Amino acid sequence: MLKKISRLFVIKTRFEAYLIIFALALGAMTRGSLYTLQYPGIGGYLLMAATAGAVFLGGAKILDALRYEREAKEHARLSEK
Repeated sequence: MLKKISRLFVIKTRFEAYLIIFALALGAMTRGSLYTLQYPGIGGYLLMAATAGAVFLGGAKILDALRYEREAKEHARLSEK
């Protein structure tokens, strides 16, 4: 039962990755817009850019990890033969 529940938290496809990245971006931009209200001027905009940059870096890492896992599975499958 625990194994079934743990499979819910594993990103298996690029579509799931894009959904997660979208959710991260939505939250980051909401937080970034609040930064512009709390810190008017260039400081707020720099913090907003930092939140956007964090999503770009995290999204790239998620997509790279999916590619790495797919290649590792394919390599393991080919080495078994």
